[in-house]
Amino acid sequence: MSDRISGTTARHSRRRNVSWHYAFFINLPIGFALLTLLTVGLSHQPAKWEYLREADWFGIAGLAMGLGGLTVVLEEGERELWFASPEICWLTLVSVIGFLCIFAAQILAKRPVIRLSLLRDRQFGAAVVMVTAVGTVIYGTSYVIPQFLSTIAGYNALQSGEVVLLSGVPMVIMMPFTPWMVRTIDLRISVAIGMSILALSAFMATDLTSLTDGHTFARSQFLRGVCTVFAMIFLNQASIRSVEPEQAGDASGLYNTARNLGGSLALAGIAVIQDQRVWLHSRRIEETLSANSNYVQNYMANQAQALGGMDAAYRNLGAIIQTQALTMTYSDLFWLLSVGIVCVSPLILFLRPLPKGAKPAASH
Repeated sequence: MSDRISGTTARHSRRRNVSWHYAFFINLPIGFALLTLLTVGLSHQPAKWEYLREADWFGIAGLAMGLGGLTVVLEEGERELWFASPEICWLTLVSVIGFLCIFAAQILAKRPVIRLSLLRDRQFGAAVVMVTAVGTVIYGTSYVIPQFLSTIAGYNALQSGEVVLLSGVPMVIMMPFTPWMVRTIDLRISVAIGMSILALSAFMATDLTSLTDGHTFARSQFLRGVCTVFAMIFLNQASIRSVEPEQAGDASGLYNTARNLGGSLALAGIAVIQDQRVWLHSRRIEETLSANSNYVQNYMANQAQALGGMDAAYRNLGAIIQTQALTMTYSDLFWLLSVGIVCVSPLILFLRPLPKGAKPAASH
């Protein structure tokens, strides 16, 4: 009987513990489905090769160099000790050159690949700043929650993924109603609701303990899904409606770039803050443990007896300190994310209401 149970457990383990590389294959069926829909749904048009001569190749190269280099620097900088790494130094130089090319293309190109002049519009500029902050919080929480669950709560990748997946449930439920929401709800009210809920969902995770598990994140994840619909959809509409129809594609591209940049900033900021706060909290906890305290001495003696030696007792104490310091650090990160949303929320005042009864503007 025990052999049969252990065999079943082993089979379940083999099914679940698949290399993370296979996660990228999920894009294959989705990509094929999209290509099929594009082929069937769009009418064929002959290629206009003359547009190749008019393309902003200077800006395209700058965009690839600037954003590509910046993304790698932000995401890998902390791990590589920033400018102590030659690779980070070179990528920073590549990124700077790329952004200089983008700025130069604003003057030299007839139609820049990314039109920064759109940021002069107060509504579009406000929407871009807010969506950067929203992207920071959404990507940041999607990074911090699995990290906490795996490091502190002992969850595996599947269990952590199930918790993160909860934020998608309200999005799926609410998406069919978004056209009606856009036509009937004031844009400013919707964005204010979305930003408030997003700040609240992050603040709800500021009281973490080492005993916290995935159930604690359930409510905040549901709220985060709701706020994503309210904030993201309406900010997208605000950005598209703030420009001329022929510039909608440029506005959509700049808007999406800002959102993704927020994700890169989140990963970089979290890595830096996490390193510093873990060190700070560890030192503060150690300061409370006086070697002359009778309580500490008795505790260490009992641990040494239970674990088979003083070395094991010290290792166990170090692990406890690290766990508590990490838990406090994750609470700090959620607090900072909630404060970040509150700080950019006043920009809602720069938004203008959509035309009454207007249909959602198409975006790219």
